[in-house]
Amino acid sequence: MKWILVVLVGGVAPVQTDLVFEKLSDCLTAEEQLRQTYANAYSALSQRSMMDNDEFDKRRGRHHRRAREEAAGKLANAGTCIPHNGTDQPITSLDQPAPAPQPPSPTPSPSPKP
Repeated sequence: MKWILVVLVGGVAPVQTDLVFEKLSDCLTAEEQLRQTYANAYSALSQRSMMDNDEFDKRRGRHHRRAREEAAGKLANAGTCIPHNGTDQPITSLDQPAPAPQPPSPTPSPSPKP
């Protein structure tokens, strides 16, 4: 069975990657690398922001830093490995409602001529 790595943006919206793995262990390794890369990038951005805004942080106090740290958790992207069925169809969210079937539109009948 093949496995595909999918990124859950904000933990909700699935974004399909083109990364297909033969073994689940390889996919899980890629998932961990994705998580670590994201954490490193966010940490570097956060550190730079803290250095740039150090003067403001001193005035705002600890409550602002706590709010920023809580917001960071909400922005997390996560990778997950799912079985690959071999089709090229994109992955859709299970939370989205299925498209409603459209009733056939009535064909206009020719109007009688006087």
